Amino acid sequence: MNKPADLKLATVPMWINGKAVVPALRMGEVFNPATGSVAKQVPYADAATIDAAVKAAAAALPAWRDAPPLRRARVMQKFLQLLQDHQKELAELVTAEHGKTLPDAMGSVQRGMEVVEFACGIPHLLKGEFSENVGTGVDCHSLRQPVGVCAGITPFNFPVMVPLWMFPVAIACGNTFILKPSEKVPSASVRMAELFKEAGLPDGVLNVVHGDKAAVDAILAHPGISAVSFVGSTPIAKYIYETCAHHGKRVQALGGAKNHAVVLPDADMEFAADAMIGAAYGSAGERCMAISAVVAVGDAADPIVALLKKKAEAIKIGPGTMDGADMGPLVTGAHRDKVKGYVDAGVKEGAKIVSDGRGYVVKGHENGFFIGTTLFDEVKPGMSIYKDEIFGPVLIVLRVKTLDEAIALVNSNPYANGVAIFTESGGAARRFENEIQVGMVGVNVPIPVPVAFYSFGGWKNSLFGDLHVHGAEGVKFYTRTKVVTTRWPHTDTPVRGGFNMPTLG
Repeated sequence: MNKPADLKLATVPMWINGKAVVPALRMGEVFNPATGSVAKQVPYADAATIDAAVKAAAAALPAWRDAPPLRRARVMQKFLQLLQDHQKELAELVTAEHGKTLPDAMGSVQRGMEVVEFACGIPHLLKGEFSENVGTGVDCHSLRQPVGVCAGITPFNFPVMVPLWMFPVAIACGNTFILKPSEKVPSASVRMAELFKEAGLPDGVLNVVHGDKAAVDAILAHPGISAVSFVGSTPIAKYIYETCAHHGKRVQALGGAKNHAVVLPDADMEFAADAMIGAAYGSAGERCMAISAVVAVGDAADPIVALLKKKAEAIKIGPGTMDGADMGPLVTGAHRDKVKGYVDAGVKEGAKIVSDGRGYVVKGHENGFFIGTTLFDEVKPGMSIYKDEIFGPVLIVLRVKTLDEAIALVNSNPYANGVAIFTESGGAARRFENEIQVGMVGVNVPIPVPVAFYSFGGWKNSLFGDLHVHGAEGVKFYTRTKVVTTRWPHTDTPVRGGFNMPTLG
């Protein structure tokens, strides 16, 4: 598929036990989305490859687990410095394989590095609790200890940021880790593993494997893996959650989204429209926190739709490396065609198409996976463009009469990742944040992704598992609590055992 016959493709290696390896395995293709051509090939791991990675991680675990947290933090600090030094290089890898603009990629790498900054404070974060004299001569304290070999399965849309939500926290806590990035965007994960080794990380602590469902299933079933983190679509998140539970693994599985932005009539319309344009069409809509549904309340509807149309049609679309580009291509041709299919369905179901991006072509990049910005108005909840996560540059507007209706609409949606409200009323905003049943809420903030020292995660069908990623909940996920009760009896006041249930009074 658009692969030069005389060009030998570079191969993205795996990273196992501190070394780049290219096993003789089934190969997949990595595309340049801006040109539509095959740029690299990548090996797909089988069960034996996953087992080799697990063995490397298990062998490295005892020494890394027993290393003082301060020593682990110092390695993390060096890794952070190397990430800062190589930020543009990593962003360029993201743009080359995902297609998003270079400034957008730079920002996503920065947000990932902020989690590494958080992980540098691991000595404080692992502190337990102590209670003296809970009974006569008895003390009690708690410990946080690593769970063992962990694995992360990450999506194509954030090749640096989402892996950095996982493995730095897990490794700082004393675990070892196996990362399975999306096979569509494999290069950045291997580069980060190289930088981590340069920072002083022992071999085997971080391993990177590539592959499709066969690799994922081998991870889920392997008895040597104790915990699995996942970010992706809701059907796969549910499958990951159920399969891990069946195999007795700890799991956090973050799923899909249908993020709403509620616009009240008192909002600053120009500000709200600018915010929603970036949130809807940035990264070509391929974000789990993208705003994909505007809920216009009362008199807000006509002015906000007019502004959105004007701003959407002014977006500059081109290769992610192009100066001034606001939006790049979609990640694959198949995904572009799927998004176009949703636009077709929206028209067929009776939604009013305000801006139509289906025929958009970038001059000089006719084979690239581009689609223009699309805006729908007068969308109804039963339409597929509302019910499904499109994951593309398609923004829909639903009209309601009151804030009550808006809250009810959002709360009836099975997804509950992120939501925003635009208003100048503190009372309306306070009521909204209290009543809305969504995990991450923005008030005049369109993409409320929490900073690294808070935790990221949704509710309902956007999360399967009990704990969110990074922040304090990430530390909880990657550690187990142990409680120790101690007594040191004096020989002059002996304590005798008995047959009754012991009490400490």
